[in-house]
Amino acid sequence: MATTVEYIRYRIALDDQKAFEGAYTQAAQALAAAPECIDYELSHCQEEAERYILRIRWTSVEDHLQGFRKGEHFPAFFSAIRPFVSSIEEMQHYVTTDVVGTGKAAGQERQ
Repeated sequence: MATTVEYIRYRIALDDQKAFEGAYTQAAQALAAAPECIDYELSHCQEEAERYILRIRWTSVEDHLQGFRKGEHFPAFFSAIRPFVSSIEEMQHYVTTDVVGTGKAAGQERQ
């Protein structure tokens, strides 16, 4: 099944990162409760400390824009992350392709 993946790239000043991650910890509750959301992950760049990427898999673009954004869970989500909206560098939807696989280290991730 092809899903829609939304990537949101942020540039967050070092002094704001604790608050940013806290905001997404709170916003994640709304994502987890939303029937349109498959999963999500916030990643912090190792090479450029001010960069973050949020990946959200949605059931479809329509479900995200018409369902989640107009639904009961969006207000809590947006309220939590509102202070960081101006720090967004990219917010786009992508469709997955058939190019997918696992590497030799799969299952051996470090905790």
